[in-house]
Amino acid sequence: MDASEVDALRIAALAAFSAATDSGDLEQARIDHLGRRSPLALAQKQLGGLTDEERRRVGALLNELKTAITEAFDARHLELGSVELSQRLASERLDLTGPARRIRPGRPHLLTQVEAEIVDVFLGMGFSVAEGPEVESGRFNFDLLNIPPDHPARGTMDTIYVDEDADIVLRTHTSPVQVRTMLAQQPPIAVVCPGRVYRADAVDATHSPVFTQVEGLLVAEGITMAHLRGTLLAFAKALFGDDREVRLRPSFFPFTEPSAEVDVSFESASGWLEILGSGMVDPAVLAGCGIDPERYSGFAFGIGVERVAMLRHGVADIRDLYDADARFLAAF
Repeated sequence: MDASEVDALRIAALAAFSAATDSGDLEQARIDHLGRRSPLALAQKQLGGLTDEERRRVGALLNELKTAITEAFDARHLELGSVELSQRLASERLDLTGPARRIRPGRPHLLTQVEAEIVDVFLGMGFSVAEGPEVESGRFNFDLLNIPPDHPARGTMDTIYVDEDADIVLRTHTSPVQVRTMLAQQPPIAVVCPGRVYRADAVDATHSPVFTQVEGLLVAEGITMAHLRGTLLAFAKALFGDDREVRLRPSFFPFTEPSAEVDVSFESASGWLEILGSGMVDPAVLAGCGIDPERYSGFAFGIGVERVAMLRHGVADIRDLYDADARFLAAF
């Protein structure tokens, strides 16, 4: 191989690199002129059949050729890379002067909103907030609330047991918080107890094994059913409107005597809708918590937050409150 043949290979390689319009074409040109099957590689393999003098002469020419072709490739690679980067930056350019995409702000869940409204009403009446554990002993959940061992509410059909042998349950109401409060302090006591409670209920449109209660307790000297009715009337008007009335219907709860279910007036077929249970705290419950029932009396009530939310906002199925459907939640 003489100098003219080497020069021809150089010219051909430079022409191929110059003709490449993108990285793919340039890579193919590199393979054609610098790859293992390129004319340069084949010429290098033939050096072994030459004399020592010819091998030194041709080898020097081929090394110069390889260096020239490699430098030409590197230069063209940088050039095309710069062009392609500029094109990509232009195509992917962000217009920072345009308006930003609107991000919908978050908000509390409907149940959280309603629970907060209920609690705020009673805070305005002078009540304070008390909280307690969701896993309770049978002593606090049942015994101190005047619920005997053979009561149906203590069966597994109604109550979820964490440890049946140890009588440890998921609380079925927030009344244990009332008991804990009465054990911890002497009257006057005025607390509301919000929180999740658990029952062994099958899920349907009106039942859930997990729901939310806000229970209230007022214990002081001279408390009567009139105080209970007045408190609940003020609550109903604050939450549902000034035109609401309440009525108390006789009922039974083991920890209150007398007991009453409370209806609020609504524009419905019957004109009334039940929203909560209530009553005067049973003297046995007061005595069991170390409070003198001869001196003190009190009332208690329990409000279902889901029930209030469904009544106020026209929710027909309780499952909608737990399905985490963004379309439903965005309406409130």
